[in-house]
Amino acid sequence: MINKPNHVPDRFGLLDTSAADPFLTEGLLRGEEVHGGIDLAKVVEPLAEDDARWSTEPIRGLVVDAMYAFDDERARADAWLAPRLHATLRLTRREAADKRLWNHIAVAVAPDYVVWRHLSEATAKRKVPRVPAERFRGSPDRQCFSRLWWAAELFRNGPDYAPVETACGNQDLIHSVLRKELVDHRPTAQALVRLLQSGTVTTGREIDGLSVAINAAGATVVYDAFAPDEPRDPEPLRRWIGEAEWAPPVDRHLLPEGPDEDPVPEESVADLTKYFAELFETAPVRGRKNAD
Repeated sequence: MINKPNHVPDRFGLLDTSAADPFLTEGLLRGEEVHGGIDLAKVVEPLAEDDARWSTEPIRGLVVDAMYAFDDERARADAWLAPRLHATLRLTRREAADKRLWNHIAVAVAPDYVVWRHLSEATAKRKVPRVPAERFRGSPDRQCFSRLWWAAELFRNGPDYAPVETACGNQDLIHSVLRKELVDHRPTAQALVRLLQSGTVTTGREIDGLSVAINAAGATVVYDAFAPDEPRDPEPLRRWIGEAEWAPPVDRHLLPEGPDEDPVPEESVADLTKYFAELFETAPVRGRKNAD
């Protein structure tokens, strides 16, 4: 297993995918060797020097602690790291949509974590363990760090990150639902969490089937009208981002708090949870006896 690069930058930057690719060597993807970091720094676009958010030290501290705490069950690190990553790296959605930032974090700042978390097991077909390159510079639902940040952004209930722990504790939910635009409707996200918490849906097949049913029903049911959300005030987010300069490190044991936004209306969550549970009864779940 690799260590961190010899040169880890002090500040985040923007790394184009084309510039990152030469550093995604077979040695790195197999978890055997890592680049030194010096040459990589030459192709990174720097971010503003006067913004405290771009310091890499807090994120390095988080990934080191995650690797120590969850080495015996690495998938569990997602539920722990997602809310803390989001609360530490306070971004607007526009900033978070820039893949170059996530490329830089994965390739330059914490490639050791990407390998630790996503190195596959050896199999009969693939005898050499390997990390898919998309974990370093892939789509938002696959890239190692962006998927956790976006999961925290979409599943938090105002400042409350508890739903994020539930969502990120189920890998299938992230893979099956995070990439669908429907989850950007906050009551939908919270209703999905409720179904997980109640045990109504548990397996990957059940989540896949439910997500298909939700998207199909969405063609005829306008969820915003059926389960309305409150208009979001941008000021709490701006204030929260501005406080990053003096915010203390996130607690390793207690959940942090996100932006002081209003939570999702409880009535909307309850209505959608009930509706989705009814949809699930006839959802096309592969292997279920009553599935079509």
